[in-house]
Amino acid sequence: MEYKIHQQYKFKFIEEGNGEPLLLLHGLFGALSNFQDLIEYFKSSYKVVVPILPLFDLDIFHTTVSGLEKHVQKFIEARGYNNIHLLGNSLGGHVALVHVLKHPEKIKSLILTGSSGLFENGMGDTYPKRGNYEYIKTKTQVTFYDPAMASKELVDEVFEITNNRITVIKILALAKSAIRSNLGEELNQIKQPTLLIWGNNDIITPPFVGREFNKLIPNSELYFIDKCGHAPMMEVPGEFNVILDKFLTKQKELAATVA
Repeated sequence: MEYKIHQQYKFKFIEEGNGEPLLLLHGLFGALSNFQDLIEYFKSSYKVVVPILPLFDLDIFHTTVSGLEKHVQKFIEARGYNNIHLLGNSLGGHVALVHVLKHPEKIKSLILTGSSGLFENGMGDTYPKRGNYEYIKTKTQVTFYDPAMASKELVDEVFEITNNRITVIKILALAKSAIRSNLGEELNQIKQPTLLIWGNNDIITPPFVGREFNKLIPNSELYFIDKCGHAPMMEVPGEFNVILDKFLTKQKELAATVA
């Protein structure tokens, strides 16, 4: 399904539906297609928003987790969103964590899936190798439990991204920034109800990472999905959406009892 990409100032984004904002942050090789099933499921109840993160458009000095968080903060301010349910996958989860630590006032709940911020095993100094299609294909496949999820279209997309020298430099800059930005000592400051959805077969941020987040974030709950890798919302969208829906419904019910 094609969605209209809106533009306001320098911000490009998708916005579908009405209600409280459900704001989705994609990862380093993420695309809008990563969230298609999630958008379709939740747009009848929420305002589903997907900002296109400027992963490769920032100058090298700001090509960091912090630089991306500043972009998200300015986007939220420009759009005037409040009571946000903030969801991030992989690097997007890391950006979401930094945001909720710096600007908690507009965030109603936090959802992390395969998030970096404690441990990252997917982006090393040898990755990505420019011009090596089979290497990129293998690296893309390990994102998933089922290698067939790495369609030719997806592999071609990642290959094109990694075939540009400047882009590769920025990928490595973001990877190193993610490794340096370990949030372990700050996570106990998060007050928002937090949902952790993890693939039991995630080898990029393995299951122990989800357990560690669960231990360190006070008001958090953790769910594992079997036969699932680093991108549960893509690989097992049905199960992912049901878990997320129950969590968001619970937040509504709690808010109603307080009111």
